[in-house]
Amino acid sequence: MPRIIIFANGHLTDPNYLLDQLRPTDRIFCADGGASHALSLGLTPEVVVGDFDSLPDHQMTELEQAKVTLHRYPVDKDKTDLELTLDLAITEQPSEIILVTALGGRVDQMLANLMLLTRPEYQSGNISLLDGGQRVYLVRAHQTLALPGQIGDTLSLLPLNAQVTGVTVTAVAWPLENATLLLGSTLSISNRLTKPQVTVSIAEGMVLVIHIKKEKTPQNSSDDYSSDE
Repeated sequence: MPRIIIFANGHLTDPNYLLDQLRPTDRIFCADGGASHALSLGLTPEVVVGDFDSLPDHQMTELEQAKVTLHRYPVDKDKTDLELTLDLAITEQPSEIILVTALGGRVDQMLANLMLLTRPEYQSGNISLLDGGQRVYLVRAHQTLALPGQIGDTLSLLPLNAQVTGVTVTAVAWPLENATLLLGSTLSISNRLTKPQVTVSIAEGMVLVIHIKKEKTPQNSSDDYSSDE
């Protein structure tokens, strides 16, 4: 199954790098104003979801003329446009979902976008968030994340529970083995890759894993990420 790339209404920080990460088979979904980012990159979305309060009239006309599927919701609703878009994407059972242009701007919306990864309904979606040279993953209990990178890349873990136990991180300057991370602690911030592949596993709890590339180079565009339970 192809991947689904979801454009949110955050900041587009590195257009060229983002384009390098896309594949011809990717399906493009957009949450309301995220369609502006897709259109600016020359991409025609397959689906746009939201109340359409962030799209100018000329772009709405462009989407309608391109026969883009529009799912319109009222402004007063119980979910954000991005959450509604994720709900739709999950039903398509893609191989992977990548959220882009989801950071920047209002702090509440940015944090809410990150915390969407924790929703139990999305556990089967293989969801990550890409922002320039930064990639954010959620690792749940009894999961192992394996990701390639470059020596010198930064790796940070943010615990999302009062205690995250059984944390093991390999191929980094300060490895962890069966460690316990406490909510609010900065113990696991700014580690550094010492090998071209790192693994992160936990026993109980949830952590956000942030991989930050040392610098963008042409070979980065072929990186492939995987997450296994």
